[in-house]
Amino acid sequence: MRGLFGVALSILLFAAPARAADAFLDRFDLTTRLDVEWAVDTGTGNTHELAVTLQPELEVALPLGMDLTAIGRFRADFFDRLEPGAPTPHESSRWSRRGLVGSSSEGELRELYVDATLAGTFLRLGKQQIVWGEADGLKVLDVVNPQHFREFILPPFEDSRIPLWAVNAEIPIRDVTLQLLWIPDPTHHELPEADALFAITSERLVPPRPPGVPFVERQVKRPPKWFEDSDAGARLSGFAKGFDWSLNYLYQYGDFPVLVRRLPGAPGAPIVLAPEYRRLHQVGGSASKAFGDLTVRSEVGLALDRYLPVDDPTDRDGIAETGDVGWVLGLDWFGFDETLLSFQVFQSWLPGHRSTMLRKQLDTTLTLLVQREFWNDRLVVETQLLQSWNDRDGLVRPRVAWEWRDDTTLSLGADFFYGGNDGVFGQYDSNDRVWFQIRYSR
Repeated sequence: MRGLFGVALSILLFAAPARAADAFLDRFDLTTRLDVEWAVDTGTGNTHELAVTLQPELEVALPLGMDLTAIGRFRADFFDRLEPGAPTPHESSRWSRRGLVGSSSEGELRELYVDATLAGTFLRLGKQQIVWGEADGLKVLDVVNPQHFREFILPPFEDSRIPLWAVNAEIPIRDVTLQLLWIPDPTHHELPEADALFAITSERLVPPRPPGVPFVERQVKRPPKWFEDSDAGARLSGFAKGFDWSLNYLYQYGDFPVLVRRLPGAPGAPIVLAPEYRRLHQVGGSASKAFGDLTVRSEVGLALDRYLPVDDPTDRDGIAETGDVGWVLGLDWFGFDETLLSFQVFQSWLPGHRSTMLRKQLDTTLTLLVQREFWNDRLVVETQLLQSWNDRDGLVRPRVAWEWRDDTTLSLGADFFYGGNDGVFGQYDSNDRVWFQIRYSR
């Protein structure tokens, strides 16, 4: 009996720490995504990008029902043509900047937040992505997080959004949910520099510098006070009579800098170009409903106090103020087996338009997505078209994705731009490319 008792006691003494260790490790869940992407210019045969991207994601179950999520991203581009050299992070706050390693590698804390529930209110505290709206390819309401334009609008939004440090609270009130945001992170769009492959050159987006006149361009002026210059927003959402709906309000600094011009005070003195960020009030809403095989989506947004450049050398500051009403109507049809047909109309209207503005009063963009799945969704074939009605330029994006194994997907695609140099898409007419990607997720 003493021998059996000793054996049993030994088992308990060794099993208890083992069970405690297993219980501790069960609180951790680590997943990793590894992408290898190669993009080649169709005209010259030059490599646009040969990059390896590692994105680990750690989830930790904390006491009191809380959860911690941390997402990192490490990227190495062996040709360094998308962002040559070490880009200067003027647009990002010190808390949100990427860490550069040499001229072609970087590390970044993408997201770091804690989820908790307090008195029925869901709280997410930390660096995060906040997604408003469901438009595909272009944005109307999805303007909370700024965007990195190193590859224009080609990457998926979840990869090109810049996460922000924020307090995000969702409060259930009967049949609706009130979302409140406080964002003390003064980070804006990251725009490619002049020598980058996708540098912005269209006068629709970047006003021309005065020809034949000496000028001095200053560094962008950032909001100086993190608390007083914080962004804030509120969103009310719900479901009624088959409609998913939302009402949105956002008080923020615009993510594109306004290029303010200051005329010289003395003959022969240079013109001063002083880019700065200015406040915006943005209101809007969305609604969507399924009618059998057809889903109808809509978004509308009004941006007050939008400042746009004017083509008038005598104008005092070179900009004009206007409102900007944007909306999108999307139709998604699932009438054929394993097939999606999606059509969208985007429009932006400037109620305070002036004839000297570099942008037309009404701007229209159409998009079409045709997608078909095969072999129990293991093979996806699609083509997306984005067409500017005003400038007659656009972008065609065919893609094939094959889930080779449960953890590995192979994708082959292309990005074909067309149109004149002044158009938003046509400015990249010489950047047509084909690309191949291997994605491993574990």
